[in-house]
Amino acid sequence: MTADRPPLDHSSPERERSPRAPRRALIVGTGRDRGALAAARSLGRAGWTVGVGTPDGPGMLGATRAAAVRHEVPRPRGDGAAFIDGVRRAVTEKSYDVVFGAGDDWMAAVSAYRRHIPAAVAHPGPEVVAAALDKIGLADRAVRAGLAAPRTLAATDEALAAWDGPVVVKCRAHWAPGQTRPHRIEAKLFPDARAAAGQVRRILGAGAEPVLQAPVRGTLGALIGVYHDGRLRGRVQQTTSRLWPTPNGVSARAQTVPVDEALADRAEALLRELGWWGLVELQFLTGDDGVPQLIDLNGRFFGSMALAEAARPGLADAWGRLVLGGPVPRLPDARPGVRYAWLAGDMRRAAVERRGGLAADVVDTLRWGRGAQHSVWDLRDLGPTWHLATWRVRNGAESR
Repeated sequence: MTADRPPLDHSSPERERSPRAPRRALIVGTGRDRGALAAARSLGRAGWTVGVGTPDGPGMLGATRAAAVRHEVPRPRGDGAAFIDGVRRAVTEKSYDVVFGAGDDWMAAVSAYRRHIPAAVAHPGPEVVAAALDKIGLADRAVRAGLAAPRTLAATDEALAAWDGPVVVKCRAHWAPGQTRPHRIEAKLFPDARAAAGQVRRILGAGAEPVLQAPVRGTLGALIGVYHDGRLRGRVQQTTSRLWPTPNGVSARAQTVPVDEALADRAEALLRELGWWGLVELQFLTGDDGVPQLIDLNGRFFGSMALAEAARPGLADAWGRLVLGGPVPRLPDARPGVRYAWLAGDMRRAAVERRGGLAADVVDTLRWGRGAQHSVWDLRDLGPTWHLATWRVRNGAESR
């Protein structure tokens, strides 16, 4: 694997810039990516000029006042020609210094097609990204680094026949060059291998590779930071108390906690072995035995990015500076006790779970949201909230 720092020979020579020159970032992804929204806001506050490239209109991401320019960039599908052309046109038009991919497929495509992009790419090379996204390989590497990880196997006929008990079926990776399926296929839990067989066939039919993973019943948590020169900097550790979709979704509520030093040491060993550099979110499930088990590595903006930027401001800015070869500011650990709410997801969860009854759960959800960092809502930047509200009204009317 490559060294744990960005290469200085980007696909095009870095532009000469004075220390005070504005930095220009292009974020490509879907218009409803909450992590990219938080990153755009953070980069804007740090003085970056931010552009967004989306495939289906500007969406919520394009509605933020942090986005100075909006571009049309098709999804990275098929031979990638339309995606490459969209990114190249955007970079050429506005002279962006760095391109970030939001979402696994966008990140992987930006990395894979980096030689066609006339700007610095914010992600490691394609071999490193592919290794990080490979569920089987990641689990093996985690164990070698001293981390726990659930048993993960290719979903062959033999593996299905031998599997005993509940099983999670996932795609081995969410993107590969030449991919034609329009959307990612999410992980799904089944009571046994017989019940999982249909999902395995669905994934195979979509041209992807299914894997079987032992389920871990426990609390979702994450360790976050910018990995550089062998160290994870600006560390943020969080734990999740509510998920949506329930019971196997993403953080609807989360809170920062003190960093587990032993866990961080093993995480750094994993990232070093991968050859990773830049932003990373390592997701863990911790069961009754208290052992965190690694289930995912996100090397791009993630759903609770707003929490990380509230508790440890400057992660996106530091990542961008690292990519451009500039000095990276000192990044102490995040403050513990900072709360996060994805209010729309938490309200939908309350409607299903009804903890203590629907009214009680809704009141508790609203109480948690007071004083929490929200994924979309921001009084200083109401465009995304307004877009999301009108989108829901419009789609609700169309569905009737």
